[in-house]
Amino acid sequence: MPNDRHADAESRLKAAMDQLMAGDIPEGLRCDIKSLSILAAVPRATLYRTYPHIKQEFESRLGRAREVTGEPDPRLAQIERLKAEVASLKGRLSQMKQEAIEAAEFKTLALSRLVEQHDEIQRLRVALENGGNIRTLPVRAHAAPGQ
Repeated sequence: MPNDRHADAESRLKAAMDQLMAGDIPEGLRCDIKSLSILAAVPRATLYRTYPHIKQEFESRLGRAREVTGEPDPRLAQIERLKAEVASLKGRLSQMKQEAIEAAEFKTLALSRLVEQHDEIQRLRVALENGGNIRTLPVRAHAAPGQ
């Protein structure tokens, strides 16, 4: 009977391993040793002591799957993809903030220059009206090119 229990536990472990590696991961579990034990209904200590070859096979398959196709757990793969997307968006947001700062600085500079020019025009108009030493330039028609 102990051999039957041993064979039954080993077959449950292998079936659970195949299920996890196929990406069919029940809610609340992950693609790891703990979930393998839970899914196969084999205590983790028993897995480590009695079935180290299955544990090693699972870890090898998991490593190969990660190298070839990425994370076999679709939720973990989605988390990694979302983390990369968040990092990309943070970079874009930082760049946009910098561009907004530069645009605000340009606007401030342009407005101050316009105010200075307006003040100069007003000063010149007042000086002209008061008969200051200001002469207006004659208006000339633009010459055609080549003349």
